[in-house]
Amino acid sequence: MAKNKIVTVEQAMEKIRDGLTVMIPGFVNVGVPEHLIQGMISKGIKSINVISNNTSVKGRGIGLLVHDHLIKHITCSHIGSNTETVEQVVNGELDVTFVPQGTLCERVRAGGAGIGGILTPTGLGTPIADGKQVINIDGKDFLLEKALRGDVALIHAWKVDKMGNAVYHRTARNFNQIWATAADWVIVEAEEIVEVGELDPDQIMTPGALVDQIVALPKEG
Repeated sequence: MAKNKIVTVEQAMEKIRDGLTVMIPGFVNVGVPEHLIQGMISKGIKSINVISNNTSVKGRGIGLLVHDHLIKHITCSHIGSNTETVEQVVNGELDVTFVPQGTLCERVRAGGAGIGGILTPTGLGTPIADGKQVINIDGKDFLLEKALRGDVALIHAWKVDKMGNAVYHRTARNFNQIWATAADWVIVEAEEIVEVGELDPDQIMTPGALVDQIVALPKEG
């Protein structure tokens, strides 16, 4: 009998504890798993390491984790849209590793594919290259950027069937599809859960084999 992947947000939080590396997708606040983030806050999870493109904005999404000082370190591309993140970094309260956006995506993609890293010219001659190996191929230098993986990935999807096959809605797809490949445990919050067979197989963006748990978003109103 197939495993029942549908759980409450409280049950999903049993897999997350202090100090883990948590992958959180989203562009500013589009495609961000806000319900699961609220679940972490309610449980009081702290000292987490986050891999994300950015820290949303003040008072939303990942910004709530920043506001409550629950993040120990973040690997990301951009923090400028959240003034609280900037303040914490300047004050030495939050450790950040900046990674160019394309490099960040490819490092996570490599982590999901079981590849040790990528070679890229991006960052050569800048502080991004400090301490990293430079490899010359056919007379051209590349930085070796190591793969990134997380303990847990929190994903936001539009429609998910009961096996975990997921479809993202337009630009909310952003980093969700890649992030879902690169964690040991994947939790998806779903705007709508449908029966197996209702999704067009050609439209499925994340296969259910990658998804461990599904949490239904509360109905509005």
